[in-house]
Amino acid sequence: MAGKREKPEDIVLKLRQVEVLQGQGLSVGDAARQVGITQQSYYRWRRQYGGMSRDQLKRLK
Repeated sequence: MAGKREKPEDIVLKLRQVEVLQGQGLSVGDAARQVGITQQSYYRWRRQYGGMSRDQLKRLK
């Protein structure tokens, strides 16, 4: 069963939400779960999109 595809803009938003939750003291797994992604997806997306801004995403397209 295939999951839904996230847009790059949504991915960057979720990565930032996880970072904020980690700053509040949650673990990576709990923060990712609260955002609605798996811990594996978080690490994969962070490797690919980590540190990108919206302007950089527009250039990537």
